[in-house]
Amino acid sequence: MLTEERREAILRMVERQGSITVKEAAAEMGVSAVTVRQDVRDLAGRGLVVRVHGGAMSPAAAGQAAAPGPGAAGSTARQGPSFGLVVPPGDYYYPEIVRGVQEAARAQGVRVVLAVSGDTLDEIREQTRRLVAAGAEGLLLMPRAGIEPAEEVERWLSGLDTPAVLVDRRAPGHAGRLEQVASDHAHGAGLAVRHLAGLGHGRIALIARAESPNTVLIQEGYAAACRDLGLPTGPEYRVETAEGPTATGWFDELVQAVERREVGAALVHNDLDAVTLVGLLQTRGLRVPEDLAVVTYDDEVAELSDVPLTAVAPPKRAVGAWAVELLRRRLADPTAPLAELLLRPELRVRASSGAAKTP
Repeated sequence: MLTEERREAILRMVERQGSITVKEAAAEMGVSAVTVRQDVRDLAGRGLVVRVHGGAMSPAAAGQAAAPGPGAAGSTARQGPSFGLVVPPGDYYYPEIVRGVQEAARAQGVRVVLAVSGDTLDEIREQTRRLVAAGAEGLLLMPRAGIEPAEEVERWLSGLDTPAVLVDRRAPGHAGRLEQVASDHAHGAGLAVRHLAGLGHGRIALIARAESPNTVLIQEGYAAACRDLGLPTGPEYRVETAEGPTATGWFDELVQAVERREVGAALVHNDLDAVTLVGLLQTRGLRVPEDLAVVTYDDEVAELSDVPLTAVAPPKRAVGAWAVELLRRRLADPTAPLAELLLRPELRVRASSGAAKTP
């Protein structure tokens, strides 16, 4: 098994059983206990499991174990609702959203059961079916991006019978009774462009991950802000996963544009590519921000760059918390108007854009 495949298998075991022991998981997968302990440590760091002595528990099971028993003071006869949460496989972007879900669910007495998004629509259908069959009264859906065919995904979403909230995804036009909450990524990209333009940059490059579900929205916000400010768009570069951020094609083009003084600033999605870009520019004798001002999109590890990165920070925890709140309200009043929330990111100014750090 590859590392992520193994960790997804552990998540499925935890989801199915509520808890696992390192010894049992290692025997089932045919790997060492040391390997499983490291996997559990990583999953716990993402907020997807809770480490316990000798193994791991699902957040929901851990919450129940920590809750007072039926005879304890202040306990109620009726437990809170149960929500099913479907998240994409390992990605550093989503754990903060999951933590927001966890915190809100804990505060509101909601039990959350986790499932990791499969690669096909049939797998996701089966995951949601099992969640509902196990007692989930509502669904928080953050399916893996790029599942095809898109028309079938939209048809399935619009036909869901169980109350559902789409989390950090944008619903199609005919979404039935599906609600949604997401970061306004277009607005976030506009913040970056306006910040760089305010520092005197007249041409701003866009560098973005080809496979990211947020890239299209970031591109829209980037283009709209350039248009509003009377700036030209481009150059635009797409970073492919197969090549990685060290591929020389787009980078060589960018370096040439910087050396010719045609481009003086760039918006980069995501942090890891922006950190890599800073290092690559330094190997060519170029400086950040003197030769190229950089703003990154995500703010997960931006501050750890050699040159701390100015970053657009989507409100990930708030997205998770609002998803729980929307679903809780829907269950309390099924006739209430359907909600579609867009939460605005914020700009966090650091050294890489060349502006003075905000107080």
